[in-house]
Amino acid sequence: MSTPPPGAVSVPVALRWSDMDAYAHVNNALFLRLMEDARIAALVRTLDLDNELNNTGALVARAEIDYLAPLAFRPQGVVVDVWAGRIGGASFELHYLIRDPEDLGDTVYARAATTMVWYDAKTGATRRATPQERSGLERMAGEPLALGRSARGAAGGAR
Repeated sequence: MSTPPPGAVSVPVALRWSDMDAYAHVNNALFLRLMEDARIAALVRTLDLDNELNNTGALVARAEIDYLAPLAFRPQGVVVDVWAGRIGGASFELHYLIRDPEDLGDTVYARAATTMVWYDAKTGATRRATPQERSGLERMAGEPLALGRSARGAAGGAR
C-alpha cells in the first residue's frame, strides 16, 4: 500500500540536519522520531487532547518498520500519514506511511505500525479507552498495513 486510507491524518514533519548519519541519509532509528512527531500531532488533532497530554495518553508497546528507500536530508521534510488499524479496549494499532510531500515526488520511504496502550499518568497504570478516544480512533480508522514477511510474501518477494 502506498496510498493512505481516507481516514488517515497527514502530518508534515520536518527533517533535521542532525538526523543524517555517516551514509548521508536519515538514520533508520530516527524514523521512530518521525512517527512520534506525526502520532502526537494526529492524536491531538483527532482526539482533541490538547489539555490532557500531561495527564493521559498512550504508550508505545511495540513498533515495526519496513524501510523501503533511503531518505536524504532536504529542507522540505516528509509527510507521515497516520491511521488506526485494530482498536481494542485498552490498546490500539497505528499505521504509518512516511513519504514525499505530493509536490516533491511519490517515494514512500517506510511503512510502519505501532501497538499503543492507553495509560493514566497519575496512577502509572494502563486503562481503557474513553468513549471520546474510541470515537476519534474510529474516525481515523483504515485497513492495517501488512508488514515484514507477510508484506514481502504478498508482494511476491523481497524488496
